[in-house]
Amino acid sequence: MEFRENKAIYLQIGDYVCEHILLGKWKSEDKVPSVRELAVSLEVNPNTVMRTYELLQNKNILSNKRGIGFFIAEDAIKQIKIYSKIQFMDEELPVFFRNLYLLDIGFDELEVRYQKFVKETFTNP
Repeated sequence: MEFRENKAIYLQIGDYVCEHILLGKWKSEDKVPSVRELAVSLEVNPNTVMRTYELLQNKNILSNKRGIGFFIAEDAIKQIKIYSKIQFMDEELPVFFRNLYLLDIGFDELEVRYQKFVKETFTNP
């Protein structure tokens, strides 16, 4: 995993975990990799992964079964979408809108590009 400098690593790991859940790679109520396993695979300190898991537990995305490990919450997808939407709207969308304005990109042009992106990225041939 390539980490960006402009965002805390534990938050980027949280994005990684959430993406795996949203893409269906990790299913509801499945056990997630242990703190140590994920730390080794991402080449980070286990304390960083633990901080991520605690954040996701506080957001009701993961649950901790003491002595067993962390599991994906039953309504994790819903919780991820709520959490991610707020984060996107507050942090990324203003920068995006600014660029649209500065580059004089209209919503019509944007819609065409968006539809092409969705078709090429998320539809199977």
